[in-house]
Amino acid sequence: MPSFADKLLTWFDQFGRKNLPWQTPIHPYRVWVSEIMLQQTQVETVIPYFNRFMERFPTIELLAAAPQDDVLHLWTGLGYYARARNLHKCAQRVVEEFNGQMPKDATTLETLSGIGRSTAGAIASIAYKQPTAILDGNVKRVLARQYAVEGWPGKPAVMKVLWQHAETHMPTQRCRDYTQAIMDLGATLCVRSKPLCTKCPVSQSCAAAQQGNPQDYPGKKPKKTLPVKTVQMLLLRNADGHILLEQRPPTGIWGGLWSLPELALDKPFQDYTTEHVGDINTHTQWAKMRHTFSHYHLDIHPVIVEVGPLRSKVMENNRQLWYNLQKPQSLGLAAPVKKLLAQLDSLL
Repeated sequence: MPSFADKLLTWFDQFGRKNLPWQTPIHPYRVWVSEIMLQQTQVETVIPYFNRFMERFPTIELLAAAPQDDVLHLWTGLGYYARARNLHKCAQRVVEEFNGQMPKDATTLETLSGIGRSTAGAIASIAYKQPTAILDGNVKRVLARQYAVEGWPGKPAVMKVLWQHAETHMPTQRCRDYTQAIMDLGATLCVRSKPLCTKCPVSQSCAAAQQGNPQDYPGKKPKKTLPVKTVQMLLLRNADGHILLEQRPPTGIWGGLWSLPELALDKPFQDYTTEHVGDINTHTQWAKMRHTFSHYHLDIHPVIVEVGPLRSKVMENNRQLWYNLQKPQSLGLAAPVKKLLAQLDSLL
C-alpha cells in the first residue's frame, strides 16, 4: 500500500500549487520571507505584500541595511508587526554572522529572531530539501483529522502528539514537495469548514472522515470574552494641513509604528492640545471605531482638531513628525491610524 507521504506526493504532482511567487524561483531568502508573512495570514493576502517586499528588498543585504520604518511601511496592513521587526533583526544577524546566507540546519535557524520550530522546518525543507517536519495551521488540521487527535492544538500535550505524527510521516526523499503538499492539502481540500473529503488523497486512512465529523477536528480554542479598552486618538492638523504623528515604543502593541497622540477617554483633549501643540481653532468628534486585537477590543474615539500657531516645544524629539496627507512619507502606520488618515483625506 502506498504510504501517507506517497499518496500526498502523487496528489501534489497533479493538483499542488507550484507557481506561487516565492516558488519562482525557490531561494532561501524568499522562502524565509514568505514563511514569516504566512504566519497567521492567508496566501491570497500575502501575495501582493510579498511581491512589493521583494521589489523593494530583493536581497537580504538590502533588507538588513534598510531603516526599520521602510520595513514597517511595507508591512502596514499585514498585522502582527512583531513579525516585521523580527524579520529585520534576523536579516541583520544573518548578514553579520552568516555572511548573508540563511543557515541550512533547522536547529540554527531556530536561534534567529522570529523563527520557531515549524518555520525553521519549513525553511530547511523547502529551501534546502531536508527532512524536517513542519506544523503550521494547515498541517495541524490535516493531522488532527487523520488521527482524530482531540483537544485544542494550543495545548502542549496536543502539540506533542501532532509533532510526533508530523515527524513520522516526513519522507527522506522529495522533502520540499512533501512539505508543500501537506500545506496545500490543508489549504485547498482539508479546509476548516466543509472539507472536500471525497477529493482527498488520504481520506481512506483519515479517522475523522471515517467518523463522519472532520469539522470537529482540531479542537477549538476555548472561548473567552475579550475585554474592551477605550482611547481618544487626536488628529491634530496644523495650518499646512499636516497631521501630527508619534512613533510608538519599539516593543508592545504597534511597536515601532507611527500612530496618533492618544488620551484616556476622561482626559480633555483641549487641555492636551493647548499645552503641547497650540491653540484650537475648531474641532470635530467622529463616531467611535473598534479595532480588535487577539486579546482585547480597542474602541477608538477620533477627534479632529485644527490648531493655530504651534507651541515652540512641538517636535523637540525625533519621535514626532507632521505627516503630509498629499505626499505621505514611507512610514509604518498602525492599521486604524491608516484608516483614519484615509478617511480624513477623503473629506478634505
